[in-house]
Amino acid sequence: MAETSRYGATMADHPDLVEMQARYERASASGPAVITDGLVLLAGLWLAISPWTIHFNGSAPDVTISNLILGIAVAVVALGLTLMPLRMARLSWATAVVGAWVIVSQWVIQQSGSTTSINLNNIITGAVILLLGVAAATILLRAGSRPVTARLAS
Repeated sequence: MAETSRYGATMADHPDLVEMQARYERASASGPAVITDGLVLLAGLWLAISPWTIHFNGSAPDVTISNLILGIAVAVVALGLTLMPLRMARLSWATAVVGAWVIVSQWVIQQSGSTTSINLNNIITGAVILLLGVAAATILLRAGSRPVTARLAS
């Protein structure tokens, strides 16, 4: 079969791909992106350690395990957004979904009711993670949605 692409066997040298990578790198290095990624990392770490900080690890072991696992996952996604924004762009939406789950998780996991400290912690932390996940996704979407005419002009 004859080679039909003038860019070679791989797409690594394709000008659109190179330009798209440069856009995501610029977006991830912007002030709002750095602040957002840092706050997502801190929120994930707080979620992971909150059962021991607020002292509900003994009274709600299932919520403790959920918070630990989800907190570590959010922190890992935040590191990925910082280090590889192009590959992690879709996971910023997953971070928002995790935030929504954290808000309702204590009632789903611990069906007999939760204490006020668990409720407040998970509602506030989940809302922060949800909002930061949406903000991170919005920053990356804006970087990728530059019009074709603007690309041709530059």
